Order: sequence, then C-alpha cells, then structure tokens
Amino acid sequence: MRLLGILIVLAGWLVTLGGLIYTDSNTARGIVACAGITLSVIGILGVLNCHYLKKAIWKTNLHMFFAVLGMSGLLIFGSPVKAHAQEISSSSALSSIESPKGTDIATTGDPGAEMTGTVNDVTVSDSKKGLTLADLANQAGQNKIAINFVWTLVCGFLVMFMQAGFAIVEAGLCRSKNANHTMMMNFMVYGLGLFAYWVSGFAIQMGGSAPIANLGGVFPLNSEHVVTLLGKPWALFGTKGFFLSGSSYDVGVMVLFLFQMVFMDTTTTIVTGAAAERWKYSAFCVSTIGLGAFIYPLFGNWAWGCGWLSQLGVNFGLGHGYCDFAGSGVVHAVGGLTGLAVAMMVGPRIGKFNKDGTPNAIPGHNLLLVLTGCFILAFGWFGFNPGSTLGASGNGALRIGSIAVNTMLAGCTGSFAALLYMWIRYGKPDASMAGNGLLAGLVAITAPSGFVTPLSAVIIGWVAGILVCLAVEFFDRVAKVDDPVGAISVHGINGLWGVLAVGLFADGKSNYGGSWNGIPGSVTGLFYGDAGQLVAQLVGISTLVGAIFVLAFVWNWLVDLVVGQRSNAKAELQGLDIPEMGAYCYPDMFQPSGENL
Repeated sequence: MRLLGILIVLAGWLVTLGGLIYTDSNTARGIVACAGITLSVIGILGVLNCHYLKKAIWKTNLHMFFAVLGMSGLLIFGSPVKAHAQEISSSSALSSIESPKGTDIATTGDPGAEMTGTVNDVTVSDSKKGLTLADLANQAGQNKIAINFVWTLVCGFLVMFMQAGFAIVEAGLCRSKNANHTMMMNFMVYGLGLFAYWVSGFAIQMGGSAPIANLGGVFPLNSEHVVTLLGKPWALFGTKGFFLSGSSYDVGVMVLFLFQMVFMDTTTTIVTGAAAERWKYSAFCVSTIGLGAFIYPLFGNWAWGCGWLSQLGVNFGLGHGYCDFAGSGVVHAVGGLTGLAVAMMVGPRIGKFNKDGTPNAIPGHNLLLVLTGCFILAFGWFGFNPGSTLGASGNGALRIGSIAVNTMLAGCTGSFAALLYMWIRYGKPDASMAGNGLLAGLVAITAPSGFVTPLSAVIIGWVAGILVCLAVEFFDRVAKVDDPVGAISVHGINGLWGVLAVGLFADGKSNYGGSWNGIPGSVTGLFYGDAGQLVAQLVGISTLVGAIFVLAFVWNWLVDLVVGQRSNAKAELQGLDIPEMGAYCYPDMFQPSGENL
C-alpha cells in the first residue's frame, strides 16, 4: 500500500507536467499545477498512514482536490516587460593624467589616503607603450570581478559557519544522551557532503550554467544534457566539472563551487534534525552522500543551473521561469522533504506516541544552545541571501542592502508571530518555537528576498511564523511524524511557502542586469500583474513534492534495505552516544563517579 502512495505522489508531478506540455493557457496550467500538488500531498498522506488508502479520509481529500481545482480558476495572466539600457563611457588623453610620485609618498606618507589607489596602481600591459585605454578597461573589469569574488567568498564563509548554528540548535533540542551522536551527524555532513559534491554533485548542478557574468563568465561550465520533448528543450543535468578537473580548474569556477557547496551542506544538515535520536550513523553517512551527489544537485540544476524549471519562461511563457533567489526551494524544501522521507522511514522515537496515537512531548536538554544556535543562523543568513547576488558590483548587485533588510525583517516577524501564537494558544511564550519562528521566517524569505519590498518581507515572515506552529502540530497530532527539532515544518513547509511567495509578492523592480532566466525585465508576481510567474512557482512546488520527495524516499528505502536506517531499541533507550559513537558528550552526567577519577 505504501508503494501505491508513492506512485500517487509521482502521478501528481506527472499531472503538472502534462498540463505544462499539453495546454497553452496559463490559467489552465495553474489549475493543473494546483491539482498535481494536491494529488501529491494526498499520496504523501497515504504513505504516512496506509489506512488513508482505505478509509473515508481519501474521499475527503478528493473533495479537497476538486476544491483546489475550482479556486485555482482565479488565476489571470500577463507579462509586463521592461527594457534595459547600457551606458558606454570613453576616455582619452591618458598621458595627461597626473599621478603622485613614489618619492613624495616615501617622504610624507599618505595618512589621508590621497595618493594610494591611483593611476599608478593600474597594471600596464606594455611598458614601452605606457598606459593605454585597454589597460584601464581591463583594470576596471578585473576590479569588478575581484569585488564580486571577495563578496561571494566571504558570504560563503558565513554560510559555512551556519553549520555550527545548525549543530547546536539540533543538539539542544535533543536529549543529552544523544548529544554526541547529533553533533557528529552535523559535523560530518560537511565532510561527506563536500566529498560527494566535489565528485559529481557540482557537475550535475552547475555543469551547464555558463555564462555567469558576475563571476567572469565561468565559461568552462558549458555542457548541459538536454532532451527534446514535443519540440521543447528540457535541460536535465550538467556534464562539466566532475572532480573540478580539466578546464573547470578555473578561478571563477572555484568561487562558484565554494559558494554552491555550502548551500548543499545546509540541505544535508536539515535531514539530521528530522531523524535525530534514532538514526543509525552508518545509514546517515550513506544517505548524506546520495543527497549531496545527485538528489540535491538534480533539483539545483533544474532551478539554478539553466535546467528546465528555470526555462519555463523561455519555453512556455511562464513569467521568468521558476525563480528561487537564494534557495527556499532548492536548499530548504529539498532538505525538509528529504527529512520527511527519512523520518517516515525510521519511524518515531520510542515513547513519542501513546497506543491511542496521542503524542508525548520529549523536551530537549539545553535551550541556551538552541537560542544561541538560532542567533548564529540568523547571522549566517546575511551570507545566504545577499550573497546570492554572486557579487557586489554590477548587474543589480547593489540590491544587497535591500536583500539584507528583507532578511532581517522576515526573521523578526517570524519569531514574533510564533511567540504570539504559542502565547495565545498555550498561555506561555515558548522559547524553542520562537527560535523556530525566527528560522521559519528566514527560510520563507530566502526565495523572494531579492524580488520583494520590505513590507512584503514582513508579511512573508509573519505568515511563516504562524505556519511553522501549525505545521509542527499537524505532523505531531495528525500525520504522526516524529520530528525532534521541527526541521520538516521549518524548512520543508516554509521552503514551499517561500517559493510560492515569489509568485505573489515579486514587485518587478529588481533589475538584475535587465533580465532573469533569459527573459527581459524583472521578476513580477501575481499581485503586481504577472500570474504566469505564480504558475511557474506552482510547477516548481509540484516538482519538489511530486518528484524530489519520491527520489529521496526511494534512495533512503534502498539505504534501509542495504544498511538499515534505524538503531536498535536497546541503543535508542540507552542513548546513541555510547552504542553508536563510543563516547558520551557529557561524561560527568552519565558515568559513575568512580570512572571519572
């Protein structure tokens, strides 16, 4: 029966693709995409509980299915386009440019920075000819790319530091007897994921992404596997960059690899939270390698590597194609849906649910770690979202300030909304849910951060803060999925909400070099006149739920067959630190006093 549920999930995605291919109306495509998403969700419910396949809830879900069809008929379409202009400047009389002499600087120094960074610092290609216009132009171009390299690398370093935040958030929300095991999963996703991404993941994701102007073109990444279906090209995966070998040994490619790798690493660490306290460490290792090597890169290619989702605008007239500025879908929804698949595979922790199905709270051991980790993650998000411009100079990159402010505001309202919801519903403010509300707001703004106004960011974050509370209650009380840290709700559900928000709130003012995904003009959502963009986002959501979830489930089912996903009951009851890792995180707490001498 579980197989039937998986087939229904996949069928939902195929319904969406069918509507995309066989209809020309954006209204019809939007309706079919909503129907496909609903069908995939119904299938997931069937996988969660096989009784859903037999009982009346399926009839209820089918009613919901047809209700969504009707409501989706409200879609309208249009596609405003803005032109862009380029200004070309010229220069002459280079020989007349006065420059400070080195002897003057040696004598007086340059305390006011008036003689440093002048024409003297321009590299001259031919000393016999002296300074030429070509020298100045090349220096200007190199300075632009250097600024973008430094910006992208520093932002990548910030995202890498988020790993520490994820680690202590998850460890704090788990019990102390599993702290070493939880920390070691978060520690090794970096090494395991990085290795898998270096071997094949980066090539699959970005091997056909050239040109990327902000990083100097990265022209070696110029090979994408494309199939033609019904007269339309469908770009499926890249084929250049395996092992970073050959022509991909390139300065721009290296910058892109580092930045994209730390995003992949974020995806892999989301899964560890959803399966914490009962996931066998060997299974975690194998599962993580698969996620970094091909599952994450595949959707990453479709969205960011010039794959078929990004080309929905070019090929089907759907806005600017699927748009996900910094990864609500690519990073967070992929991680959250993979976490859902693994959590379903390993089952709930012993003692989580009573015989009647009611859930029991299993508190974490350290709220100090949890909230400190949330602060670290919020700080790292300033690398995550503004860094996704891949530059601080040219092509609209000066929007980094707007993106940073949107990120702050959404995190703020997400935490406030979650705090207020829990306070009203349960009579007390909940620290862990306030932290998850902060993260939910940050996840939700990740996709639209480069396309929306500050007011929209506030709304998106507020909705995310409420949504994460509702989702945690749903998975606990209805779906019976045990998620110790709320990763599925924070990253999966709000990742999907962030993807949808682009199609609603994008204001058409972003102007990243005059086009996006090969379509002139700026990304514009339904509320600003382009319903086609909303349809493109719905196709992306359907792909995440109907295809990526299925792929993650099948991969982890294979891991379960070969390795076994779950630790045994004795180890789980004892705590996984000793049975799985051989050492306590807190030896003073668990060892008899005589063993500490």
